[in-house]
Amino acid sequence: PPYFLLAGIPGLEKEQFWIAFPFCIMYVIAVLGNITLLLIIKSEPSLHEPMYFLLAMLAFTDLVLTTSTLPKMLGIFWLGSREIGFGCCLAQLFFIHTFSSVESGVLMAMALDRYIAICHPLRHSSILSVPAVVALESLVLVRGVLLVSPFCFLLHRMSFCRHHIISHSYCEHMAVVKLACGDTRVNAIYGLFVAFVVTGFDMILISVSYTMILGVVMRLSSPEARLKAFSTCASHVCVILAFYVPALFTFLTHRFGQSIPPQVHITVANLYLLVPPMLNPIVYGVRTKKLWDRAV
Repeated sequence: PPYFLLAGIPGLEKEQFWIAFPFCIMYVIAVLGNITLLLIIKSEPSLHEPMYFLLAMLAFTDLVLTTSTLPKMLGIFWLGSREIGFGCCLAQLFFIHTFSSVESGVLMAMALDRYIAICHPLRHSSILSVPAVVALESLVLVRGVLLVSPFCFLLHRMSFCRHHIISHSYCEHMAVVKLACGDTRVNAIYGLFVAFVVTGFDMILISVSYTMILGVVMRLSSPEARLKAFSTCASHVCVILAFYVPALFTFLTHRFGQSIPPQVHITVANLYLLVPPMLNPIVYGVRTKKLWDRAV
């Protein structure tokens, strides 16, 4: 089709105008916070370390995620600009799913960084050197591009003989697949495969890393040392929960949550692309002393 129509938040059409205001505020905070984080890391040579390169990658990913969705979403809510071209829809879908995969990979890499820093502190600089971190970030980006690109090719070759209204605020893969006529099992199966490869693999590594961290921390004799170790990991755990909980809710609702009201599902899906990018610079800026010192 030449274009689709984005529904916004089905069931909350009258309230969308006012819902857009907190969304806009969160978007502004996310953009300003992540740009500030990138500028601080770039301008301060003492922050050119593996941990801060991972933070910079996370900030860049958050900027792409929010900017690929929020301007169009605000246009729907405030101006009623619901139309999106087929090519633009596929491009938006590509950026959303690719950089969601990248964010998951960066969070996994940060969990590995915390594990090595706490469990093998003397070998941290040799294992996670700057070239190793750059290679890991490149691998995460390539993984996202290679796994998400088939979504666009599969959708491009499909026929859309039903209505062209996407019951969502942005072009999400399964929301677009539901409009296609013909057999969509390949899309559904491949979507499950990608979710398992990305989210499943990353969550397993994160869980294993923090299980081993917890074992090491609990064996520390000093309460102060245990508190410091827990404090080091607290910010990362908060960011992980803020990203994965709404992501899993959205994924499962699309496939198995037909009884969940669409306005709840779509609102959580919107917040999934807004809350983590807004929280990340705040959490890391406050919790990381070097960043806080540079900011003030």
